[in-house]
Amino acid sequence: MNIIRPYLRLSGLEPLVLRPGLNFVNIGERTNVTGSKKFARLIREENYDEALSVARQQVESGAQVIDVNMDDSLLDGKHAMVTYLNLLQAEPDIAKIPVMIDSSKFDIIEAGLKCVQGRCIVNSISMKEGVEKFVDHARVCQSFGAAIVVMAFDEEGQADTIERRVEVCERAYHILVDEVGYHPEDIIFDLNVFAVATGMTEHNNYGVDFIEATKLIKEKFPLVHISGGISNLSFSFRGNETVREAMHSVFLYYAVQVGMDMGIVNAGQLMVYDQIEPKLRQLCEDVILNRNNENSEATDKLISFAETVKSKGKEIKKDDAWRQLNVAERLSHALVNGITDYIDEDTEEARQQYNRPLEVIEGPLMAGMNVVGDLFGAGKMFLPQVVKSARVMKKSVAYLTPFIEEEKRNNPNLGVSSVPKILMATVKGDVHDIGKNIVGVVLGCNGYDIIDLGVMVPTEKILDTAVKENVDIIGLSGLITPSLDEMVNVAHEMQIRHLDIPLLIGGATTSRMHTAVKIAPQYQEGVVHVLDASRSVGVVGKLLNKTQKIDFLSDIKEEYTKLKTNFENKKPVKNYLSYTDATKKPAKIDWDNFETKKPQFTGTKVWHSYDLAEVRKYIDWKPFFISWELHGNFPDILTDEIVGKEAQKVYDDANAMLDQLIAENWVHSEAVIGFWPAQRIQPDTVLVTTENKEYNLEFMRQQIKKAEGQPNLSLADFICPTLQEDFIGAFAVTIKGIETKLEEFTKQNDDYNKIMLQALCDRLAEAFTELLHEKVRKEYWGYISDEQLSNEELIKEKYQGIRPAPGYPACPDHTEKYKLFEMLQVQENIGIQLTESLAMYPAASICGWYFSHPQSQYFGVGKIMEDQVKDYQSRKNWDDETTLKWLRPVIE
Repeated sequence: MNIIRPYLRLSGLEPLVLRPGLNFVNIGERTNVTGSKKFARLIREENYDEALSVARQQVESGAQVIDVNMDDSLLDGKHAMVTYLNLLQAEPDIAKIPVMIDSSKFDIIEAGLKCVQGRCIVNSISMKEGVEKFVDHARVCQSFGAAIVVMAFDEEGQADTIERRVEVCERAYHILVDEVGYHPEDIIFDLNVFAVATGMTEHNNYGVDFIEATKLIKEKFPLVHISGGISNLSFSFRGNETVREAMHSVFLYYAVQVGMDMGIVNAGQLMVYDQIEPKLRQLCEDVILNRNNENSEATDKLISFAETVKSKGKEIKKDDAWRQLNVAERLSHALVNGITDYIDEDTEEARQQYNRPLEVIEGPLMAGMNVVGDLFGAGKMFLPQVVKSARVMKKSVAYLTPFIEEEKRNNPNLGVSSVPKILMATVKGDVHDIGKNIVGVVLGCNGYDIIDLGVMVPTEKILDTAVKENVDIIGLSGLITPSLDEMVNVAHEMQIRHLDIPLLIGGATTSRMHTAVKIAPQYQEGVVHVLDASRSVGVVGKLLNKTQKIDFLSDIKEEYTKLKTNFENKKPVKNYLSYTDATKKPAKIDWDNFETKKPQFTGTKVWHSYDLAEVRKYIDWKPFFISWELHGNFPDILTDEIVGKEAQKVYDDANAMLDQLIAENWVHSEAVIGFWPAQRIQPDTVLVTTENKEYNLEFMRQQIKKAEGQPNLSLADFICPTLQEDFIGAFAVTIKGIETKLEEFTKQNDDYNKIMLQALCDRLAEAFTELLHEKVRKEYWGYISDEQLSNEELIKEKYQGIRPAPGYPACPDHTEKYKLFEMLQVQENIGIQLTESLAMYPAASICGWYFSHPQSQYFGVGKIMEDQVKDYQSRKNWDDETTLKWLRPVIE
């Protein structure tokens, strides 16, 4: 009698049976658009013949399974997966081995399952969106006879400790075996390989944790298999393939011994363990097994050794000719080129040549930064390069600081630096500071001492600190509309205190006109609006030059006085309708012949730790480059004659950080959405009925007179006014956990990576919002379930339906956020808090409404007249002071 052993059986044209003696299965990783730039390019160009050669090379290099992934925002992933798999199956030398269908989108996996012959692996499913969806996906995979990779990931997020890995896998195992009916040998657990040697102590044990979790899970469930993405381990050594290959081999040597029997690797780039250079092998073991690494000693030794090893048989060469220059020239070169490698030793050499450590700062360092400032001012350096220069400067100053402090203690009568001081702060109620940080870096690069008080800073603290530190200039920043009033308050208080410090105004909502009309009249000692970081240097230079300051401020005051006079004397515009007449011109919608699509559910749905690898595919890169003051459309900006080279560098840095951010769980994404019955009960009031309460959402209507037949829009127009059933949705999204890494970068004097992380988190929040809106349209509300749009079309908002946000042009009243937050239980569900000015914290947060009607559109309310102000005030039950506070920007 033949006994069928409980082995995982896979097949292409040939069988692959994972018997105990098979040891380890190499899963070839290069046919993955997220892991191979070459393969991604070939697929985008639809050069499938050459793309097949990549698979062939993996087979020839020893891959026993081939991983195919088409998750790229520039691709139609389903089309690419189906096309490639169909072609691959026709190549016997490739199709002989099994396929792993790899995607974060299950519809792509399902399409791929219909193409493969033999028995394949699905990579992957998880419980991150709940047990119900996990079971549904498992049943589909089971119906195709596929083995499954199960990520150690549940509703609470990615498992990153021994305990969490075991807990999640044990839960998934019992669901799959006891409920779905999967055979244990057909389950492959991916236990999440995370990067080690990152410089962060808490990451030092990641290798050991994976190995120990593998051992425990194999003891509990001996028939299951353990896999992982091996390349994640060595993210810290990107570009040094010799070290990466050695790390992978060492890691596998120990992980395989305790039960890891599969892994996604580049099969052609695995070293034989015994043939790794002994010192390199020892250093890799010390790092991966966390030996003597409590203070990152093992990490530092491996990093140092990595500089000496050969990569692919060739010595890693650097252009070190500049190292022969004198120390002042070396410091200048390092500053201009953002090189930190030798900064401590060069700073020490300079310190030995000067009488006082402070003279190093005021001498060669400031000379170097003057070169940076001149190049930036001349357009020969770009903002990302300047921020890297600031990182070098800060590291050098940090090295000198203990010597300066010691000198002060020993010689209290010595003079102090006369470097001008600039105080910067984001005003009370506002949490946004990327722009402020960039301005601070640019000014710091031009020799100024920057005192940054951070965000949500009260007026009293700003002014008390300014007096105490005897600063030369105060700079205020703000992003949200209420920040404008807070800036007015600061200027007014400066006048009361009889200060004589120039005041700079900047931020997204600020303008020259508002500064002239509202802020400058409050303070007589100089108020200047600064458009962006590149303009700040010239403005500050004039304000600190005694001979230029008087004329400069006189010219500014004259200019602002004219702006204010013109603003106040402009003739009333006669092209407004009365509010009553405006309500008679709503959007023309045939409600009698419209049937609302009912959402899948009413109430709320919450996500914790949504997969950022999927979120990143929805990033709109254009605003990212704008934050670095690099202007142009993506991807054309990467080849622009002027900024292309630097844009490519910052883009590569951003993607490298995204890789590490995702692999090491620096931050996590959370969201809540909701749908409820809704009905328009007044021209601009929408009644929403939730499980516990009724809410009146109050909107505003355009009043400007338009051409015949053109409506005066209100968001309320897009909700059914009759007894017919209609719905409205809402959402809130956040990227949380940034503070730890920001603090780390701050301690390392690394403004470049600090600003990079902030910019990326803002982009991820927007991308997550875009992703969820797509899911709402196609699935959760499902009013356009067959939508097929490219990422470019999503960015251009070619979809049906809108997601306007309170505080923005279509619904400019920030206070409606209170209702949205209560309806979604935002703070309770995902932890976003509202400041007193109704900014959201964490800063990388977005909220808004969902409208589904095909005619719904984005628009700006514009200015509203007194009769609508009174109507709105009545509906909101506001007093005059509250009305002015929140409606001032839209009152004509």
